[in-house]
Amino acid sequence: MKKYEAMVLSCIDPRFQPKVYKYLKVKKLTGKYSSFTIAGAAIGVTAKKFKKWHSTFFDNLSTSIKLHKINKLTVINHQDCGAAKIINGNKKFNLLIEKKIHKDSFRKIKKIVNKKFPNLQISFKVLKLKD
Repeated sequence: MKKYEAMVLSCIDPRFQPKVYKYLKVKKLTGKYSSFTIAGAAIGVTAKKFKKWHSTFFDNLSTSIKLHKINKLTVINHQDCGAAKIINGNKKFNLLIEKKIHKDSFRKIKKIVNKKFPNLQISFKVLKLKD
């Protein structure tokens, strides 16, 4: 079985698919990663609102570690995230609040990954709609 470099966790938002691809190409990961795409990326696999999705992601990550021999998880969230707006509810929402939601999701996923997969490296990126 061929060894791959990473699993990439990214969002379903169609506006960001070309940006995710471009980012991964710059990181020289093209053809070297497995992919898991879900609404909100890290938000979708850590927020209580989306609890039913959590085990699916971590089971998939475990499978990718076994099958693809990955040693890294690359997490790509993005600005103007619908999942961030959903978990924020009807409260005031702005860029500062959204940044906190992304940061919290990164902190939570890092804590879980470090506990379940202590040898797995993890990196984070928040993409912007306009560079």
